[in-house]
Amino acid sequence: MTKENHLTHRVEMATETKEAESPKAHASGLNRLALWITQKVGTPIFFLGIFTWTLIWLLWNMFAPRFLRFDPFPGFVLWLFISNMVQLFLMPLIMIGQNLQGRGAEERAKNDYKINLKAEKEIKQIQTQLAMILERLDAKETGTSEQIAP
Repeated sequence: MTKENHLTHRVEMATETKEAESPKAHASGLNRLALWITQKVGTPIFFLGIFTWTLIWLLWNMFAPRFLRFDPFPGFVLWLFISNMVQLFLMPLIMIGQNLQGRGAEERAKNDYKINLKAEKEIKQIQTQLAMILERLDAKETGTSEQIAP
């Protein structure tokens, strides 16, 4: 393989890898939103935000002066309603985002496999060339040794 062919081959392999890096490349607006939500909801900051919001809400409605409470203890009906609505809207978007991420992972795995096959082919070519070089060196050494020996 010449230097130019080798370089071209490496560029092709890099391009194939980059094409499958992200499922965002072929995603619609809703799919991009789902991916963004999936990435953000799965973070400790989101968890801490929800936990803090819930804690403040419950403590306020349990211990604030009665005239300032807006979702009375023990029902917390408004809190339950809002929490359920958040879950209902987030759940399908997270599932869509996970499906898209899975497709992206599958594409990357397929490209990795293609690249590995190409690399294996190159390695076999290099091994063949190396064997030929070693044979030539052995032939030269043998020819030289025989010429010196008599």
